[in-house]
Amino acid sequence: MSEGMPMLLSYCPPQLTSEDRKLFDTLVPFDHWTRRADVHIDFLQLRESLEPFFKDSGRPAIEPVLFMKLELLMFHDGLSDSQVFQRVQTDLAYRRFLGLGCKDYLPDVSTLRKFRARLGVEGHKELFHGLLAQARGYGLVKDRLRLKDATHVLADIAIPAGLQLVAQARNKLLAAAERFDAEQVAGERVHIETIRTRTDDQGNEARLLARIEHLRDILTWVENLEVPADAEEQLWHSLISAVEVARKVLAGHDDPKAPGKVRSTVDPDARRGKHGEFYDGYLTDVMIDADSELFTAINVMPAGGSESASARVLLEQEQSAHGNGIEQFSIDGAGYDGSMIRDLESPEGPNVEVFVPPKAKSNGGKFTAEQFESSEDGSHMTCPAGETSQYKQRDEKRHATAYRFNSETCHACPLINQCINSKQKHGRTVHKSDYEREYQKVKERAQTEEYAAVKREHPKVERRLGELINRHGGRRARYRGLNRVFVQQLLCALTANVKRMIRLLDAGTTLGGC
Repeated sequence: MSEGMPMLLSYCPPQLTSEDRKLFDTLVPFDHWTRRADVHIDFLQLRESLEPFFKDSGRPAIEPVLFMKLELLMFHDGLSDSQVFQRVQTDLAYRRFLGLGCKDYLPDVSTLRKFRARLGVEGHKELFHGLLAQARGYGLVKDRLRLKDATHVLADIAIPAGLQLVAQARNKLLAAAERFDAEQVAGERVHIETIRTRTDDQGNEARLLARIEHLRDILTWVENLEVPADAEEQLWHSLISAVEVARKVLAGHDDPKAPGKVRSTVDPDARRGKHGEFYDGYLTDVMIDADSELFTAINVMPAGGSESASARVLLEQEQSAHGNGIEQFSIDGAGYDGSMIRDLESPEGPNVEVFVPPKAKSNGGKFTAEQFESSEDGSHMTCPAGETSQYKQRDEKRHATAYRFNSETCHACPLINQCINSKQKHGRTVHKSDYEREYQKVKERAQTEEYAAVKREHPKVERRLGELINRHGGRRARYRGLNRVFVQQLLCALTANVKRMIRLLDAGTTLGGC
């Protein structure tokens, strides 16, 4: 059997002595949330969903239920790995929940980190949806309406200046390459000192350019490096990761206006985005059931990610896990995207009715695009004055067709002041979106009482997202890297769902009265 490949044995219930049970019954209140969680949550069923993440050979794994509960305690009470282990030593409610008697000990804290890494995003999604399946079994979750919202997560990084960022990428690359060619790396480090001495009395721009060119040279050398066939996989992956970071840093320098530039080599997945104000980190996107207010799906993207594209990800995540159909979907103004609306309402897609606020357009009192009539074949448009456009052109960036009216005709028109600025040289240009039908449907739907009723429910997701952020530490990333931050947010949502399920089930909520 190979070491480091744990296998999952049959579940063995905690072995508590009569003295342990008596102590817990005396000192742990019967309404403590951990007792209620044990009553309402089937942890053994969740355990079954984790079996694929443990190998069939190797040493026996430490009981996954123990680690599941440790993660739940951590995120319920806002503790770190080491803090939750310390708390277990003295907190009787924790020990009872974990099935530890007075003389039992926890394994080393590193085992919890290994458990979290072993499960990764996919394993924690299994836990999240396994719990949601139990809620569906209780009749808590309905498929009437889903509410979606997103918020920002601050990365655990300090943003370096341009010179520092290049230096970080260079040092990361050299450290990863040293195991494969230490002599060459030593020479490059001598070159670093030479560059520093040569550019000390020059401006920051010259110093930066010198370091950029050196980083390019190092990258070219590393990309052509001959790696032994028997190289350790971990060292090889570290080198590949360092190469990718260096490429992204150089790409950001070559095109300063390009989106998605690396902000830090410590967390190369973090990006700059704007959510009210500019920030560096990630975007957490969630969806809840409007009736139970349970989270039904969660997605994490680098800052600046597309909320409208994420909507499809959320719906597919829930529907692929539970095989359910959803009737209606509510999103804020970020979802005013014709492509997304068409995709979500398609019978071949999620097939939901989308409720999104129409975008208010201010045209300065001029004629709007809706007041121009398109011909049946789409070859031209007719303006309110009865004139026709002279030519059309595709505008792929806007996913629209641009229709241009003759300049002389426009300036001679008696309605010019209602259409264009009389000082502009060219005639009126009207853009007709490829998704005109979807936008029109959204506008018409926004006038209905059904829309008003859905939007009255939308603040529920904002409150639930606030709980994730304010009660369970979702605002700041505990970890670095997209996948690790995703795991954090899944655990935040899982913990919030446990609390919500306990509250609903304690109140006797069933399918008939959520």
